[in-house]
Amino acid sequence: MSENHSDPAILEATRRRLTEKQADTVDRLTRAAVDVITEQGYSGLTVRQVAAAAGVGTATAYTYFSSKEHLVAEVFWRRLLQTPQLEHDDDKSAAERVVETLRQVSLMVGGENELAGAVTSALLGQDPDVSHLRVRIGLEIRQRIARALGPDHDPDALEAFELLYAGALVRAGMGYGTYDEMADRIEKSVYLILK
Repeated sequence: MSENHSDPAILEATRRRLTEKQADTVDRLTRAAVDVITEQGYSGLTVRQVAAAAGVGTATAYTYFSSKEHLVAEVFWRRLLQTPQLEHDDDKSAAERVVETLRQVSLMVGGENELAGAVTSALLGQDPDVSHLRVRIGLEIRQRIARALGPDHDPDALEAFELLYAGALVRAGMGYGTYDEMADRIEKSVYLILK
């Protein structure tokens, strides 16, 4: 059974517990960040621009996000939590279930090239708030892969799929292929690992 991640408490920013009004402000900031990235690219993104686009004061924006990397990482984290876990067909093999799962998370920013590149850059940042989110994102993806593999999965296979996904994310973010192409490469690699 998939979890419901639309609860504002679950989608809270990583720096503090949020009231309903604060949660609305963070939501506006993350939506505005996507708009600014789409229009100006990651290199042109600043917290100040996002705050202005969201109708929020710059100082207020910085109370929630320590950097543009933190803001973009939060965008990806929210997208991940809002993407429901797949209900897998019991007749499918572990490989088919893993392919479905990795394709789903790989395509969360597919077709949004500027955002995809921004996510890759942001998640590689050293900001402590990004590090915190990177761990949360990694654990969520790990849990989804483990669920797809089944209860008696091989821990080495799980780690291989985590590495496969992370490598594909970096390659796509660096422009070595689209997210759609990386999803196809992931599929081939899953079948190689689980043949």
